Amino acid sequence: MERVCLECGSVIKGRADKKFCDDNCRSIYNNKRNGDISAYMKRINAILRKNRNILAEHNPITTAKINKKQLLSEGFNFEYFTSTFTNKEGKVYFYCYEQGYLPIENDWFFLVKKKEY
Repeated sequence: MERVCLECGSVIKGRADKKFCDDNCRSIYNNKRNGDISAYMKRINAILRKNRNILAEHNPITTAKINKKQLLSEGFNFEYFTSTFTNKEGKVYFYCYEQGYLPIENDWFFLVKKKEY
């Protein structure tokens, strides 16, 4: 039985487990298959990366303080974060990868870095 390329339908020659006639067809097939999901994920990852970079820029050591106005002026998006941590006192820290922030008084934020163990 002849095997055919999943993308273009050409006859495949070579290994028994080969699914595509060449790398171009493999790329086209996978781009079509993952295009919508990839675009969505790329958009979200870009927002998270930007948030992380803004936090890292303002927190070069281990802790710092910054106001909401400054974060917003640099394009920080508070709707996106990678995780949260609630301490014993019930305070919720929001993280963009290893960079985090804790909302404090009067639209100020305490910036932190996750400790690597």
